[in-house]
Formats: sequence, C-alpha cells, structure tokens
Amino acid sequence: MTSTQVQPHGSDDTEPHAAPPEEGYERGLGSRQVQMIAIGGAIGVGLFLGAGTNIAKAGPSLILMYAVAGVIVFFIMRALGELLLYRPVSGSFADYAREFLGPFFGFVTGWTYWLMWVVTGMAELTAAAIYMNYWFPAVPRWVTALAFLVILYVANLISVKIFGEIEFWFSMVKVTALIGMIVIGIGVVTFGFSQAGDTAAVSNLWAFDGFFPTGVGSSLMTLQGVMFAYLAVELVGVTAGESENPEKTLPKAINTLPWRIMVFYVGALSVILMVVKWTEFQPGVSPFVAAFAKIGIPAGAAIVNFVVLTAALSSCNSGMYSTGRMLRGLAANSQAPKALGRLSSTKTPAIGITCSMLLMGIGVVLNYTVPEKAFGYVTSVATAAGIWTWMMILISHIRYRRAVAAGTLPASSFPAPGGTVCSWIAIAFLLFVTVLIAIDPDGRITLYVGAAWAICLTIGWTVLKSRNPQVTARTAGDGPEPGIRS
Repeated sequence: MTSTQVQPHGSDDTEPHAAPPEEGYERGLGSRQVQMIAIGGAIGVGLFLGAGTNIAKAGPSLILMYAVAGVIVFFIMRALGELLLYRPVSGSFADYAREFLGPFFGFVTGWTYWLMWVVTGMAELTAAAIYMNYWFPAVPRWVTALAFLVILYVANLISVKIFGEIEFWFSMVKVTALIGMIVIGIGVVTFGFSQAGDTAAVSNLWAFDGFFPTGVGSSLMTLQGVMFAYLAVELVGVTAGESENPEKTLPKAINTLPWRIMVFYVGALSVILMVVKWTEFQPGVSPFVAAFAKIGIPAGAAIVNFVVLTAALSSCNSGMYSTGRMLRGLAANSQAPKALGRLSSTKTPAIGITCSMLLMGIGVVLNYTVPEKAFGYVTSVATAAGIWTWMMILISHIRYRRAVAAGTLPASSFPAPGGTVCSWIAIAFLLFVTVLIAIDPDGRITLYVGAAWAICLTIGWTVLKSRNPQVTARTAGDGPEPGIRS
C-alpha cells in the first residue's frame, strides 16, 4: 500500500462527510447508553445460569478461571479499541478483517459474527422461557419465547435510540442487582445474619478439598463455558458507527472493562462461594438463585429470577441489533444480498433485522421440540463463532500495527498497551481453549459445527466469486473502502 492509499481514511481529498459503507445510520447512542451497553455486555446468562454447572465441575477455582480469561478478554478489547479509534465503523471487526486480511476473511467474519448472535439469541430466548416458568409453569416455553422475540423485534425496528434505551435499563437492572447481591453477601459473611450466616465464611473458598477440589485439569475444562460467558463484550465495537462521540465514549467504555470483570465476575462469584460452600451448587441451577434461597431473604429467589430474565432479554436485544448491522456491512461489500443493505425510514437495517429474527425463531421451534437440550445445542455454536471473531480482531490488530510501523497507515489515538505482544498471548490462549474443547466429549460438538460452518462459507464464497468476480478485487490494503472516493 502506498501513502496515497491511506488518504481515504482522513485526507482532504475525500468527499465531504465521506464514511465507510455504514454511512446513513443515526448517531443516536449517547455516552450514557454506550457505557451501559459495554457494562451489560459483560454480564449475561453465561454468568447467571452457566456458572452453576462450572462451579459443580471446578469448585472455587472457577474464580481464577474467570480472572485469567478476563485478562485475555481485556487484551482483545484493547486491540479492538485501537482499531476502532483508527477507523470507527459499525462493521467493526468484519471491516478490519476485510481490510487487513482480505475480502474472504471479512466475508467469513461478518457471517460468523452474525451466526453467533443468531444462535445466542436462540439461547437467550430459551433461557428467558425457562425463567418465566418460575412464575407461569403452565405456559409452554415456546409461547413465552415467541412473545419475547416479537416484542424485541418491534423495538429494534423503531430506532436505534429505542434499542439503546432498552439496553440501558436492562443493563441497569443487572448491574444494580449484582452490586446488591455482593453487598448482601459481604454482610452475611461479615456479620453472620440470615439463615446462611452460621456457615458463611471466607474459608469456604478452600475448606472443602482445597481451592482446586476436582483438580487443575477439571478447572481448565471449564474455560469453554467461561469464554461463552464473556461473549458480547465486543458488542461495543458494533456501536461505533452509531455513537454520538466514538472518540470519547469508546475508550472510556473499554478501559472500564477490568473493574467490571473484577466486580461482576470475580467479585460476585467469590462472595457467592463464601456464602454457600461449592458442594451445594447443582448444574443447571443459577448459583445466585441458590445462594439467595439459602440466605432466606423474602422473595429473594423471585427477585434474582427477574434479574436473570432481564439478562437473557438484554442479550437477545443486543443480538437483534448487531445482526442487522453485520448483514448491512456484508451487503455494502457485495457479500450479501443488496436488499440487506437498505435502511428504513427510521435509519435501521429493517430487512436484515427481520431475516435474523426469523432465524432466531428456530429457537422457538427448539423449545417446542427439545426444550431440555435447546440451551446446550445453541451455546456450543456461539462459542465457536465467538472464538473465531476474537481471533480475527487480534490478527487484524497485529497486521495494523505492522502497517503503522511501516508508515503506510496513521497511528491510532488509542494504542493497546503491550502492542502486539498481548495480542499474540491472547491468540495462544484462544488456541489453548480450542484444544480443550476438542478434548471434552461434551464440547466437541462445537468443533463439528464449526467445521460444517466453514464448509458452508467456503462454498458460499466460491459461488459468490463466480457470480461477482469483483468481490475479490480488493484485498487488504488495496485502495479505498466502498463509498469513499480515492
């Protein structure tokens, strides 16, 4: 790439207000909403529901697994942050994969991230239906799942401001509830009140067969579930094209990630495991619901059930938002039907959201046919898609840093600490998790689904090239992005 090819990203030779293909969105997400979306992205069903199974497998050592994985996630987000401040677009990591690795990788990343959110939406609809059974056991799960799907779909069609406001309040409920749980738990451990007060103690973290009661190997095998719990932290990158002031709000949102992980994951799990010894938790049961039942707070279990319901709906809402944006980015690069690139009168990618919603409806079908297995089926697919997306962010970051060092691209105003070293460490960690998934008989389906998806994308890419040879004409560094005059 020559220096003249860098101009489209910010030279005076571009058209006025030139932008990447996502131009036309309403920048309707304020700082308040972006910050809460970033916070809410780190709190989901993976923590509220999935942690119960992982505690039963690993005991208190699960806290360490969340802490280590949290460091890696921060490396990933700082790499993404550097790219976002170099060029903030709604296509985010799919656009960066296209620019730094080539059109094929942009195609694969965009469709894979879309798949991740579609199946995550299925998982969250399944979880929401399970939670509603707490109050309405006679109502079939598929009915509840369908109702939530329609409500969130309509909300996302109206405007990005509606999405942002819904997500703000969903996240507010999760954050407030978790802080309240932590404070109450610390009070139980410190002052010994409630039914759990007699047995609550810091020593519960090691008193029952040690900190690694089932062995280090068993602890490591929980990393698949731990990484699933962190999926969606990268959603803040998708908001870049619709944030009012991305140069200010995005760095702030990313830099707050460490304390969010320490408080809401490491802190919350530590307190829960001090209040209730790890041997009392059961797979498939929320540890937070179990802990509050043990404490004996009136209506405590119902309150926590409402919180985890909110977490599920929040994630599904995010899925509606992100899938439409990814499909529009693919359409803008001739890697999806052109109709998916159209914006409605309210400046939302309505057609893309509609297509994604219809596929999320498969989750409703699963709740009708195999309600007991629905959650496990879809979370395995989401994990594989998430690992691919994170890998593309890290590799794109490394390629970008090389271009900056060569003087062919401008430096970002938000450089990642540690440079490419941290990105390489994160890549090694993700590869390690992939190996663990391959070893685990229950998690191996993730790799099977990933291989099948890779075959489908390769076939799709081959067909796309035959019908539109120009789709491969622009490789990493070859000229300006679509919609920008060179």
